[in-house]
Amino acid sequence: MISPPDKEKILEGYEDKAAEIVSQYEEGWITAEERRDSVTDLWNQATDEVAGAMERNLDELNPIYMMANSGARGSFKQIRQLAGMRGLMANPKGEIIERPIKSNFMEGLSVLEYFISTHGARKGLADTALRTADSGYLTRRLVDVAQDVIINTDDCKTKDFVEMPLLLDGEPNQNLIGRRAAKKFETKRGRELLKRNQTIDKDELAEIADAYGGDEGVTIPVRSPLKCELETGVCKACYGRSMATGNEAELGDAVGIIAAQSIGEPGTQLTMRTFHTGGVAGLDITQGLPRVVELFEARKPKGLAQLAEEGGKVQVEETDKGIKVVVTDSQGEDHAYSFPPRTVLMVEHGERIDRGRQLNEGSLDPKELLAIRGRTETELYLVREVQRVYKAQGVDINDKHIELIVRQMLRKVRIEKKGSTDLLPGQLEDRIRLQATNKEVKAEGGEQAKAEEVILGLTKASLATESFLSAASFQETTKVLTDAALEGKRDKLVGLKENVIIGKLIPAATGLRHYRSVEIDPVEPPQRPDEQFDDEALAAELGLSGELEQPRGADVEGFGASFADELEEL
Repeated sequence: MISPPDKEKILEGYEDKAAEIVSQYEEGWITAEERRDSVTDLWNQATDEVAGAMERNLDELNPIYMMANSGARGSFKQIRQLAGMRGLMANPKGEIIERPIKSNFMEGLSVLEYFISTHGARKGLADTALRTADSGYLTRRLVDVAQDVIINTDDCKTKDFVEMPLLLDGEPNQNLIGRRAAKKFETKRGRELLKRNQTIDKDELAEIADAYGGDEGVTIPVRSPLKCELETGVCKACYGRSMATGNEAELGDAVGIIAAQSIGEPGTQLTMRTFHTGGVAGLDITQGLPRVVELFEARKPKGLAQLAEEGGKVQVEETDKGIKVVVTDSQGEDHAYSFPPRTVLMVEHGERIDRGRQLNEGSLDPKELLAIRGRTETELYLVREVQRVYKAQGVDINDKHIELIVRQMLRKVRIEKKGSTDLLPGQLEDRIRLQATNKEVKAEGGEQAKAEEVILGLTKASLATESFLSAASFQETTKVLTDAALEGKRDKLVGLKENVIIGKLIPAATGLRHYRSVEIDPVEPPQRPDEQFDDEALAAELGLSGELEQPRGADVEGFGASFADELEEL
């Protein structure tokens, strides 16, 4: 490992630029906030450039390069600190220190550089202790919300699907492998690439990617657990191939538990840090494990981005208090949104926008997103954001696992009008069950119930489950059992937890009712009359030379007789 030869030259150029920014601040051209943001961005660029020079300088057969490149251990971020430059560090508050560490570990750190880096080292140790507990609690909530998701049937026959991008970062999207095509997929010239319900393999994915030649906008309609219409569990067709075996998932597979463990286990690898990022004064972008928890609990995020409640023409005004964005809709009504000074807007003055357009940089509130853009957009946003956090730490999780959890968060709807049903306004009801109830009411000529979509965080979704035994074993035991007694609830024992609690066989794997009804009738294979065993022929076939010893049966009989004699003596 050697430092890149042109490192000094790269750093000299950036030092001059940094000095220029500081002089602009001293002369009063820019604010302290602008100076800090500019210097931070500048040194991040410098670190990336030095890291790039270091990578180009490494031989492909270098053991450390091979170890990081193969994904066996470590990452290029760590190699950058060994032979590139350590870069910017954060102080205990999470704010980035303007002075970068220009040295690497091979060259050795100066006293000041070493002191600056001690913040991160101590924070790392404190984080590790906290992270283990937080990650364990997240896993427990995930398991609780998904424990009753089992593969219960072959196909739910849904016509609904999810559009998945063919390419991710210019490469074929690996999350498509093992999915089933929701409908026939053809090239622009009409050549069939996928049949309906065909499972997408590695070869087929490569063929489709070649056929579209790097077109970033192509999406493939696939079956997804998000769209499965089974009331309990999911079907084989919507789930697709099992990641554990590489074969089609089997009836009784506890895919919910697998999903919860697949998301929860790498949680300890995620950082706990909340970095203060440039651009917006006081805007903290939550990252790592707290961001995953924030998404799964459907909380209002830090650094909230506003969505346009109505489409129309945009007017941007700068006021004393900050920035005012006014959207005038087709009816001539104004919808005003206020932002702090120096907010980075994602719309321009005079632009025409659609309903639900994001107005400024930041994270979206899942509840607001659901109300404005609808269920599908919300589901895909949650999957995308959770993936973004894990990918930033180099953790690879299949989309299907996250989709199963998100499906559980959006299972319920709140009744607004009961119609001719027995439901009560304000009551939470399972969406798929409500569809079935409305279908029955419509067939009888009655009025259908109306409901609004709701999103529940993991904790609320676990407590809103149909099983009071499962909810009671999670949290708020006394309250759950008291409410269940007052309402005269019945537990149908659909999930795994409730069956374990009462000591019944779990309804998964071979405990599934489908398998319990299978009877095994042992039948001895019939022996053909002409079937003779010739020891000498067998010996010749096995290549054994010499005469065969006396058949073993005689020895066995002799042993049996002597054993019987010994028993009599005893």
